[in-house]
Amino acid sequence: MNAPMAANDLNLMKFGIGQPVPRQEDPTLLRGEGRYTDDMNLPNQAYCVMVRSQMAHGVIKGIDTAEAKAMPGVLGVWTGADLADYGPLKTLIPVPNRDGTPMKTPTRPSLATDKVRFVGDPVAFVVAETLAQAKDAAEAVIVDIGQLPAVTDAREATRPGAPVVFDDAPGNICVDYLYGDSAKVADAFAQAAHVTRLRLVSNRIVVCAMEPRSAVADYDAKTDRYTLRAGNQGAFGLKHQMAALLKIKPEQMRILTGNVGGSFGMKGSPYPEYAGLFHASKILGRPVKWTDERSGAFLSDQHGRDHDFDAELALDKDGRFLAVRLVGFANVGAYLANVGPLMGSMGVTRNLAAIYRTPLIEVATKVAFTNTSPVGAYRGAGRPEANYFMERLIDTAAREMGIDRIEMRKRNHIKPEEMPFKTASGTTYDSGEFTTLLDKALTFADISGFDARKAESKARGKLRGLGIGDYLEVTAPPMKEMGGIRFEPNGDVSIITGTLDYGQGHWSAFAQVLTEKLGVPFHRIKLIQGDSDLLIAGGGTGGSKSIMASGAAIVEASDKVIDKGKQIASVALEASAADIEFTLGRFTIVGTDRGIGIMELAERLRSGMKLPEGVPETLDVSHVHEAAPSAFPNGAHVAEVEIDPDTGWVEVVKYTMVNDFGTVINPLLVEGQSHGGVVQGIGQALFEHVVYSEDGQILTGSFTDYALPRASDTPSFQLDYHSVPAKTNVLGAKGCGEAGCAGSLPSVMNAISDALGGKHINMPATPERVWAALNS
Repeated sequence: MNAPMAANDLNLMKFGIGQPVPRQEDPTLLRGEGRYTDDMNLPNQAYCVMVRSQMAHGVIKGIDTAEAKAMPGVLGVWTGADLADYGPLKTLIPVPNRDGTPMKTPTRPSLATDKVRFVGDPVAFVVAETLAQAKDAAEAVIVDIGQLPAVTDAREATRPGAPVVFDDAPGNICVDYLYGDSAKVADAFAQAAHVTRLRLVSNRIVVCAMEPRSAVADYDAKTDRYTLRAGNQGAFGLKHQMAALLKIKPEQMRILTGNVGGSFGMKGSPYPEYAGLFHASKILGRPVKWTDERSGAFLSDQHGRDHDFDAELALDKDGRFLAVRLVGFANVGAYLANVGPLMGSMGVTRNLAAIYRTPLIEVATKVAFTNTSPVGAYRGAGRPEANYFMERLIDTAAREMGIDRIEMRKRNHIKPEEMPFKTASGTTYDSGEFTTLLDKALTFADISGFDARKAESKARGKLRGLGIGDYLEVTAPPMKEMGGIRFEPNGDVSIITGTLDYGQGHWSAFAQVLTEKLGVPFHRIKLIQGDSDLLIAGGGTGGSKSIMASGAAIVEASDKVIDKGKQIASVALEASAADIEFTLGRFTIVGTDRGIGIMELAERLRSGMKLPEGVPETLDVSHVHEAAPSAFPNGAHVAEVEIDPDTGWVEVVKYTMVNDFGTVINPLLVEGQSHGGVVQGIGQALFEHVVYSEDGQILTGSFTDYALPRASDTPSFQLDYHSVPAKTNVLGAKGCGEAGCAGSLPSVMNAISDALGGKHINMPATPERVWAALNS
């Protein structure tokens, strides 16, 4: 009777929580067998091409579609007037003005009807038998636009006399946000022994997901149901948003999602193309497919970041923080995207305190409309920005006051014995050992050897700098999440979840939780996601909350499986259910060696096991995890850069990170997520920057002009953990998906400033900017 126990024990050791298990998804993807949205083709489908504005701002005088409609293969051409009966695209998170009044939420139809407000604004679409025919016809649509002056910068948009994007948003203000007690903060600054001031800009980013946006819309007249196949971050949420957009009942809408090639926040909500696809499908009685091209993605995808703050830190004579204040501007673009003005307002506020005992915080943001692509969530959504602002202030203050930058951080660290700690931004930290973690990171980074490395760089004519990014981020609070467990006819066990993998590797991590909890063989576990018809809840994937939400849902669902199993096993073992215990995948009678494995029990049920009335007939469970509070991943990143003084070229030559992600479910996946986040942070710090001309034309509209980091731009990363389990969720996990950005932005930019002798430059630290700083 001991052999099954040993096998289960081995299974848990190899594939349970904490093991570096490879991603289950990878073999299929590496063989080129993944099915992304553009790989999906339905019988008799037609093809759609969008017609977009080539002006950033102007009045639509007329749209001539006659020539396009007469071209070969064209099935229809539609404009905004044709979509008047559909709902508007909505933002999900309202942010109140400082006086408590609601923010401005101008209506955005799927196609512009009165004015165009950015280059790329969709004004019409063509559907034809073939993609080539649709492209030809789209070029034949003539859009007559009376050009108006444009504004692309948030700070400039709020100045008197700036072009007005929406008549009902005076001064282009979406929301005038304020957090904090301005009088108390002003008094703290007045009493301060030292005040550090910096203008800090978080540059605008193009998301550049591997897979451009794509969708296939199919309306079934017989059932009056709508099916959308599209990449997204959560099928359940998108189902309800699409139902509102089309003004139908949620049960009429089905979302199907296959593989998703990246999103980083950008694919988290409906886009203007979707309503038009269904409109055409309904009229034509056939599926309609649309796939964007990279040039269209640069123009019409939601962009990220774009904040401009005057930042101040007040300190006493010993370098202890008294208050931090941000006054500035956030750009939301021409329309409100999925989370609208969240990032530059509440997102920054909640994360600004970071790991420091900061008594007072004030954030005052004018969130402004401009004639640019809408700005939405992008990996971190306000969290990396806040950490960047705080860490740059600290490094600068330490240099100005003559205090060691490491010592200043430690003096202001929140101590473990102060937990739970309520911050000035209203969050309450449950755990963390910030000074211990920083010491571990500095030792791991061999900071004692930096002077020798700096001297070696100098001998080669290079300037070397070291920077620290001592960060903490507040994850999104997990929403209701489904944890379905289904024992399949072929002997597999399926997890059904409302989160959605678009690169994270959920299958392995979720299977590890289930293996640990139920002892189900890892290789028999499958993951079902991306079909809204199978979901009863789903918060989607975003905000570094997936393992906290789905993990908790799986644990709770597993408990329900065990409860059912005890009742069923009592019949199989001819014992009372009260005498059945469950350990390592087996139900046994207490005090005996008589038992039955959970997989064997499932097989008996499939074979028609006779059960008395009142005993569950299946082990299957459909469960909803209600929610959990946010968690607080934190860490210390140490970057070293070399600068060529002749050219201004910056190279990241050494990078070390120690993170506290609480319970680490799968170190291999966490390492990959950390690497990816750091590389994206390096990209923003050194290369990436969306630039518009004065009349609103995007000057960085392709990879010819927009630089992404490559493997050759990054060093080998050194990674370690100092894990303090969270007390806010059953697994003790803290989330890791976006932390790499939060640590890399400040560490890289602090290293550059260090190499420049303390001079400050804003991101991106291009060779031109660095050379200018060296020679100013």
